[in-house]
This record gives sequence, C-alpha cells and structure tokens, in this order.
Amino acid sequence: MEHKGLRGGAAVLVGLSASVAVAATAVAGATVLRFADGLKDYSSAAAGPFDHATARLQLVDRATATTAVLHVRGVDPAVAGRTFGAHLHDGPCSSDAPAAASGHYNADAHAGHVPVVVSRQTEVWLDFTVDASGAGDSSTAVRFPVEPGARSVVVHAAPTDPATGLAGARLACLPVEW
Repeated sequence: MEHKGLRGGAAVLVGLSASVAVAATAVAGATVLRFADGLKDYSSAAAGPFDHATARLQLVDRATATTAVLHVRGVDPAVAGRTFGAHLHDGPCSSDAPAAASGHYNADAHAGHVPVVVSRQTEVWLDFTVDASGAGDSSTAVRFPVEPGARSVVVHAAPTDPATGLAGARLACLPVEW
C-alpha cells in the first residue's frame, strides 16, 4: 500500500486486501486515513474476548498533530465494564505473532530524542472500556504527525499504566498500513 499525501478534498482508496480497506481523504491541509478490519487474534488456539471483534481507526494527520479515533465492535459482552489498553505500534499486525508489532509508536524515538519519554504526549494511547453491547470507543490527539509505515493498533489485556505506558499482554491487533 502506498500513501501519496493527498491535498485538496479528494478521496482515494489507498489499499485493499481480502478484508482491509484503507481510504485517505485530504481536508483543509490534513490527511484523513481510515482503516477497518477484523481484529487479528494473538492466540488463535484459545478463546478470547476479541475472537469475533472488528475495529475501525481514523487518523487525521496534520503537519504538527494527529487525532486518532478508534471504534471496536463485536467484543464478547462477558467483559463489559472492563478497560483494555490500546496503542499504535511500530510494527505490522500479524495473527499469532505479537512480537511482530514491535514497540509503541513513540514520537521521541522517531525524532531521535534521548532519553525517549513514554507518555500520552509522545505515544498514541487509545484505551477503551467495553459496554454491554460488546463495543468500545476511544480518541486522542497528539502534537506530532504519524509517519507512514507498516503499523498496528494493539489491544492489551489491561489499561495503560500512565507512569510506564505498559498495559499487559497483547491480545489482538488491527493492521494500520499506508
């Protein structure tokens, strides 16, 4: 999939695979990227709350900032009321291969800053709480653009610890590539 940095209100389908559609639209100097797919399970041999879940992510990327909106549907309602950590990761999404997603996408790391600060200002954190219908939503705004690449949104077993950025085991992921 290739992203060309659209400008001027045009919409184009950037990539399409068996079930993933990525659309990009340019609006007032921003590129809007939309991703939708079934979540890929990191433990397909065992039953889990995300076995039949789908997710949609919208990134509104500007030269100096990004807004991300995540919608997750089809989560097992048995986990209603539970909060899961979710983060944009540097690597691709692949079933049964949680290590492929690499670490969190971190603006300090991409800019070469030392030390790298881990916080909601330097990373894209999208924790969500599952409701009684098996849905969860989240949004965040950060003061950096996200660079194109083979990325993923990883859903973790616990809410994000604001001091460390950790959120427990990796359960599932959404491909985010442009």
